[in-house]
Amino acid sequence: MSKTVVLAEKPSVGRDLARVLNCHKKGNGFLEGDQYIVTWALGHLVTLADPESYGDNYKSWRLEDLPMLPAPLKLVVIKKTGKQFQSVKTQLLRKDVRDIVIATDAGREGELVARWIIEKARVNKPIKRLWISSVTDKAIKEGFRKLKAGKEYENLYASAVARAEADWIVGLNATRALTTKYNAQLSSGRVQTPTLAMIALREEEIRGFKPKKYYGMKAITNNRLTLTWQDAKTNDTRTFTEQQIDEKLGKLKGKSATVVDVKTTPKKTYSPALYDLTELQRDANKRYGYSAKETLSIMQKLYEQHKVLTYPRTDSRYITSDIVETIKDRLEACRIKPYAQVIAKITKQPIKANKSFVDDGKVSDHHAIIPTEESVPLSALSDKERKIYDLVVKRFLAVLLPAYQFEQTVVTTKIGDEQFTAKGKRILTQGWKEVYSDYTDEDNEDEQKLPALSKGDLLSIVSLTKTTGETKPPSRFNEAALLSAMENPTKYMAGESKDLIKTIGETGGLGTVATRADIIEKLYSSFLIEKKGKEIFITSKGKQLLKLVPEDLKSPVLTADWEQKLTKISKGTLSKQAFLNEMKHYAKEVVNEIKNSKQTYKHDNITGSKCPECSKLLLEVNGKKGKMLVCQDRECGYRKGVSKVTNARCPNCHKKLELRGEGEGQIFVCRCGHREKMSTFQERRKKNQNSKVSKSDVAKYMKKQDDDFTNSALADALAKLNLKK
Repeated sequence: MSKTVVLAEKPSVGRDLARVLNCHKKGNGFLEGDQYIVTWALGHLVTLADPESYGDNYKSWRLEDLPMLPAPLKLVVIKKTGKQFQSVKTQLLRKDVRDIVIATDAGREGELVARWIIEKARVNKPIKRLWISSVTDKAIKEGFRKLKAGKEYENLYASAVARAEADWIVGLNATRALTTKYNAQLSSGRVQTPTLAMIALREEEIRGFKPKKYYGMKAITNNRLTLTWQDAKTNDTRTFTEQQIDEKLGKLKGKSATVVDVKTTPKKTYSPALYDLTELQRDANKRYGYSAKETLSIMQKLYEQHKVLTYPRTDSRYITSDIVETIKDRLEACRIKPYAQVIAKITKQPIKANKSFVDDGKVSDHHAIIPTEESVPLSALSDKERKIYDLVVKRFLAVLLPAYQFEQTVVTTKIGDEQFTAKGKRILTQGWKEVYSDYTDEDNEDEQKLPALSKGDLLSIVSLTKTTGETKPPSRFNEAALLSAMENPTKYMAGESKDLIKTIGETGGLGTVATRADIIEKLYSSFLIEKKGKEIFITSKGKQLLKLVPEDLKSPVLTADWEQKLTKISKGTLSKQAFLNEMKHYAKEVVNEIKNSKQTYKHDNITGSKCPECSKLLLEVNGKKGKMLVCQDRECGYRKGVSKVTNARCPNCHKKLELRGEGEGQIFVCRCGHREKMSTFQERRKKNQNSKVSKSDVAKYMKKQDDDFTNSALADALAKLNLKK
């Protein structure tokens, strides 16, 4: 009997597929049944060959050998995963195998993982595609009932190859040219360089900002109402002319306020849209300080291991109409104590789908991130998994609830000839905000509880004072803000036409939802940016790099335009070869510009310590997790950690401590000035551990309990406490 090879991207997904397809016979890197053989990659098993494989002249990095434009680019098996590649290849080439089902992640990169393996193994057998957004048993069975022809994804594969080869052609040529020209470890790429340029531009805006003092007036009445001065002509609540306010204060002293208008307006707001990956990464960074990479990693576990959330690497914030009929089952899967009350309210009425979250036209590869039909006790999740799960579930419930409705009242008064106002809010219906009852409502910051007032009322003024403030510079990027800028870089496209800016804005910006986290991590690891607290700073190395790279390589326009062309390739409206020819031409221009540059590069972080391998002076750099010493000679490559940021907390200010030194000389240091030897720290920690129950002890205890206890008041209170942290 002939069989079908099912190729998954990871072992965990492969085991799930094998279980559903009744493949229980274990082999070397595969599971086999009567009809199917399930095998898997370990991420990429095959990649584009390094330049060195195209000839001895590329083994030494020399400027005169550039640009490197070998044709065609070759595929090689990644050494560390070579054993698994051979196992997969053996299954694909079996004589009893008639066809292949690609079951890697349903997206551009997943298509590349599978197709490169098949191409490198030189297999020419019929291909089908499994395209699913969750790996629950139900989704897998449904997906196999609706397998699609592999030919439908040829253009997606072409787009994936074009992306990979373009990054090789442009990225490696630019990086080698910069590195050899300036004898420094300098890397450049079509996404990372414009991202770095946006960070630099924000830094310039901050440095060039000149604060201006502004002035206003505030009055407090006898019934504790706070009134804010408002310019009658412009409606501004501040002016930059202090003399103007001083003159007004003099005229108004001793006068009462007369209510000239009380206007109440009914208002409503609707729930934010469902999550795509970038929006989820933004929220997780704002609320919990998680990096984009960390959030994606947590999401992968919730998708693959726990199977409670759908495919994470999506750029859509909508679901398709066929998902609507599954909403009730998804709600039932989430019906645990933190959400049960709200879910009961939702399911009392028929679920109404509307364009705010259901739109087939706004879903390409995958719908928004939502819960699956699989249930999970919260105690089965780690603290971080629980928090991400909570974000997704709450957003899912929010879109199913009605609008938040309130009345906004604006009281307008006159003190002399000047206008003063006060705003208040009365909530009519909590609507979707009921889901977020445990979150701080930032919308209420400017609101106050208003007394009953009518037009013509006279109010005594208890105090009338001048208010002052200063305009503030733009905030530095944190990861949440940087993700937003990468998603929509149009404000950084100075001098471009409105039509181009609009077109580029529609491409999805710099990189994709799947790659942005890696780009940010690469900027950290290349020491082009560093983190201080939550803020991102460009390093001296990063600033110098931007002076050395060609101007248009720094522009979001260029890379966003390329991403648009990759989309056209995936839709079959642009040929892969035409795009790659353009990339080769561009690579030549980049290399020539770098070769002819008169710029210089200077290491400004040289230490007095010598490299133990080549004796050149070492550089001190700030890695994401602490300080490192690296050799200034790129060919040497020596690097050593000298300090790292730990999870240990300062006993004074409770910030994370930095660990410096080696062996018995290790010492913890805090920004507040606290210093503590390792031995002293260990003694303090031992005392603390003896005096309290740790989180891990609580987690271990809860896992021993049955499901009834998991859903008890105590378990839910503990879960809720963790979610708030």
